[in-house]
Amino acid sequence: MKRRSLEPLQPRALAEEGLCRALLAMRDVGEMRAFLRDLCTPAEVEALVDRWSVVPHLLAGTPYREIHELTAVSITTIGRVARYLNQGNGGYLAAAARAQQSRKPRPAGASTKLDKPRRVADASMKPDKTRRIAEVRA
Repeated sequence: MKRRSLEPLQPRALAEEGLCRALLAMRDVGEMRAFLRDLCTPAEVEALVDRWSVVPHLLAGTPYREIHELTAVSITTIGRVARYLNQGNGGYLAAAARAQQSRKPRPAGASTKLDKPRRVADASMKPDKTRRIAEVRA
C-alpha cells in the first residue's frame, strides 16, 4: 500500500466507492477497456488480465501446473487467485457468475445465485485434497 505524508481530504472509503461507481458506469467492453487503459499502467492491466485468465481454470479444477502451461501465469499468481477464490470477499465468484450469465441466454425467472459446491486445489494441500468453493452455474 502506498504511504503518504499527507492525509487526503476525501476519505479513502469514499474514493473507493467513487471508483466502483465509475467502473459500474461503463456500458460495454470498449468503454471498460478504454477506462482501464487510462486508469492503469500497462503492467497493471497485464496483472489484472493474468489473474482473471486463471479463474475459469481454477473453477474447473485444473491443476496449477497445467494452468501455468495454458496461460503462462506464474504458479505464485495462480495460488494467490485460488486463495482469494477460497477465502476472499466473493468478488471473483460473483464476476465469474455474471460473466458466464452474460454469455448464455437465461430462461425467464432463472435464479442468479451461486449454488453447487465446487473445489479448487490449494497449493499447500496434497493433489488429492481440495477446498470447497461455490460453483459458478454452468
